[in-house]
Amino acid sequence: MVVLILGLILFLGVHSVRMLAPGGRDAAIGRFGEGAYKGAYTLASLIGLVLIVWGFGRTASDPAFLYAPPFWLRHATELLVLVALVLAVASALPPSHIGRAVRHPLLVGTAIWAVAHLFVNGEVGTTILFGAFLIWAVVDLIAQRSRPPKPKAPPSWRFDIIAVVAGAAIYGLLVWRAHLWLFGVSPIT
Repeated sequence: MVVLILGLILFLGVHSVRMLAPGGRDAAIGRFGEGAYKGAYTLASLIGLVLIVWGFGRTASDPAFLYAPPFWLRHATELLVLVALVLAVASALPPSHIGRAVRHPLLVGTAIWAVAHLFVNGEVGTTILFGAFLIWAVVDLIAQRSRPPKPKAPPSWRFDIIAVVAGAAIYGLLVWRAHLWLFGVSPIT
């Protein structure tokens, strides 16, 4: 459990620099250069991710349960994960109506993804994992409210269509086999 928690602290901590120290990123880039900053950021993120995967794998060998999720929440989870994936794809595209309506689609998608997984997983390890991502996304969303919105180009329906189609395709791959292959659990069993 300690490895999982350390990984979450490192990964989410690196992704919280702007939230915790708004000028910290710019100061670090000014002091060390953009390449060095991005290299350190990437390395710390990867180490955190490896620790999360390793630590989470270790919790799966001896699962302790906090709660027993009701079976019917699986259906809500399936829909919520689809929505989260569409939002995640929309966050990576040029301006769309989805991005304009949601404002921070990746953070909202992360929160939805975490809630969806908490609906169907009651083990301590999964609760820590998805609970940490949920708390981080909500705190970051709150922190984003104090920042002025960045000016964006006019939204395009084309990017909304791409987000929905790509999000649905990723969802289809995950349901078909990728979730089982990547994480050892089929989402439709």
